[in-house]
Amino acid sequence: MKVLLSIKPEYANKIFSGEKKFEFRKRVFKNLEVHTVVVYSTMPVGRIIGEFSIKHIHQDSPESIWHKTKRFSGIDENFFNEYYDGRDLAFAIEVDNPVLYKEPINPKEQYANFTAPQSFKYLV
Repeated sequence: MKVLLSIKPEYANKIFSGEKKFEFRKRVFKNLEVHTVVVYSTMPVGRIIGEFSIKHIHQDSPESIWHKTKRFSGIDENFFNEYYDGRDLAFAIEVDNPVLYKEPINPKEQYANFTAPQSFKYLV
């Protein structure tokens, strides 16, 4: 099963360049059958640009997650700390085999009534 994640263009590009090997989330999908993340690069791009396999989903305190992931986080520590401010739990989706599509997909042509997911959307 696949999920669609909305990711800002700056971070989406870092995933496909190999600079960012972790995608951070405040919550993740409960369905354990999810093995692939499809990347929707938010505006101004507004396209589905690629996908990656999930190597592992790390779940721990923000401090522990930062310690494990900071080298390939693709973000700075201040941004990370602001994102998880007041939270006891952090999730880091470990990126494996990122594939950038040759032609980005316009999701409005692919899916009827497309709206970018706030967190994630299951794809069938």
